[in-house]
Amino acid sequence: MPEPQPTVLVLTALPLEYAAVRAHVEHRREDVHPTNGTQVELGRLPGTPWQVAIGELGEGARATAALTASLIDWLRPQAVVFAGVAGSLKDDIVIGDVVVGTKVYGIHGAKLTPGGPLVRPEAWSGSNALVQAARSAVRDMAGVRAHFKPIATGDVVLADAGSEIARYIREHYNDAAAIEMEGSGAAHAAHLSGQVDALVVRGISDRTDERKSAADAGGSQERAAAQAASVTVGALRKYRPRGGSGGSADSEENPQAVYGGDHIDFRGGTFYGPVIGKQTGRQ
Repeated sequence: MPEPQPTVLVLTALPLEYAAVRAHVEHRREDVHPTNGTQVELGRLPGTPWQVAIGELGEGARATAALTASLIDWLRPQAVVFAGVAGSLKDDIVIGDVVVGTKVYGIHGAKLTPGGPLVRPEAWSGSNALVQAARSAVRDMAGVRAHFKPIATGDVVLADAGSEIARYIREHYNDAAAIEMEGSGAAHAAHLSGQVDALVVRGISDRTDERKSAADAGGSQERAAAQAASVTVGALRKYRPRGGSGGSADSEENPQAVYGGDHIDFRGGTFYGPVIGKQTGRQ
């Protein structure tokens, strides 16, 4: 008897990031977390075995951590990817590039002393299986310039390259290539679950300087979000379910699923029972 499709959770903070991911997901249907009301859309990623659950969580690492943990407990995904936009911290990483997070830093852990801050860093590594899938995917993506580097997460919008926080990051997190606001929350929640792969994928929308507002107004965020979504989808096309055949969703090994009510209709048969992502009867 066919099993329900394995699930990946793709999260965003902003509406334009959500829209960029949503454009790749077919046969979407809405569902709502039974206790906290978080809304997701579930659908298929064509050509893969994956059911994709997409969510827009808003800004900030703390809210992201709490909501990601509850979504993991509810949907039981194999992986969590946070996809969206970020500011570049390096001169050679420009608007439209994509940074795939080999690590995610939480930058606000420190002890402040008269001699300066003594950094107490937190870091979460991107899951090797997802990092490797992204590396494989971008080799064939001619329109994408990707960098596999650490990403810094902080509750700041950095628009001054000469600011104290910018100097702090350069001194203590010198290998960080981009800065954003949610990645550490998603990575921490995935880590605490003990069983979920995690990755942060960020398109570069600004250079973290005084030109940020002009870049945003010129459409850089939409471009960056689209690039991040493309890399995320490319990685998921290479990423394989644990214990599965890993073939295409359109192959006999991974039949296409069409959701309806309390059952999933597959080519060659119908599975009756709880549907992953359905509000009642979830396992």
